[in-house]
Amino acid sequence: MEKYVNATPESGKKFYQDFHDKGKVIMLNLLKFRPMADYTNLEQLKPENEISGEEAYQLYMDNTLPELKKAGSRIIYYGKSKDYIIGPDSEKWDAVLLVEHESVMKFMEFAQNEDYLKNAGHRTAALEDSRLLPTNEIKNYT
Repeated sequence: MEKYVNATPESGKKFYQDFHDKGKVIMLNLLKFRPMADYTNLEQLKPENEISGEEAYQLYMDNTLPELKKAGSRIIYYGKSKDYIIGPDSEKWDAVLLVEHESVMKFMEFAQNEDYLKNAGHRTAALEDSRLLPTNEIKNYT
């Protein structure tokens, strides 16, 4: 089964084309952590002691949150996950993360920010698999 951790240039281009003029973008992140973080080719970030994928993701979040705030973005929700009520038994996710960005441009600025990129390797070390689904609101029901 193919795993997904990083966007491709094609998916990034399509994201920009589909969402550049839609206003706020909410990113749905589905996360599957490695049992042990893999810091291969990320020696500069590697902790002294071996850590779990979930612990590595927490390092990523701790370093990313200030950069998100600077970009005007915010975490709406971060929680644990297990089995679907509706969905395939073969697909399991450890956590769900919802992040709101003011716009595609703000997201792109954040994703290319040098301070963010310095610590993004913790995410790579942490994740066995992931999904990132951009969404924009159709209607506010609140």
